[in-house]
Amino acid sequence: MNWKKVALAALMLLALAAPAMASRDLIELMRSDLRTEKRGIITQAMQLNEEQSNKFWPLYKEYEDQLVKLNDQRVTLIKDYAAVYNSMTDKNAKDLVGRSFKLEEQRTSLLKKYVSKMGKTVDMKTAARWAQVEQALDSAIDLQIASELPLLQ
Repeated sequence: MNWKKVALAALMLLALAAPAMASRDLIELMRSDLRTEKRGIITQAMQLNEEQSNKFWPLYKEYEDQLVKLNDQRVTLIKDYAAVYNSMTDKNAKDLVGRSFKLEEQRTSLLKKYVSKMGKTVDMKTAARWAQVEQALDSAIDLQIASELPLLQ
């Protein structure tokens, strides 16, 4: 797996925290590149035959469309964090942490929903393998983003 490319793409997402660099077109280009890299890694890891592939990819596209919506919220959260970083109050911190937990819960719920759908459409073993790959990629991206965001003072 090409984890370095995924980590690089995740780093590009961090540009979102810097408003001067974060034009809408640039953000969309970076996110598109990340999705392309992620799809490539999933393709390589899944080793699907043609029948499985024909069932898997339409469901994955549905999942990805829903995940994009959650990631839009995550981008907003990172921007909001950057906006109040130097003047963080307890109220800001509580709001940001709450929103972060909620997004993580929604992402987990989304993955569970699509593992179930894939288990019924493809087979459970393939669905579980996809969940394993998806969680590993998400963890790598999360770690990269977390390592680049400054801790609160």
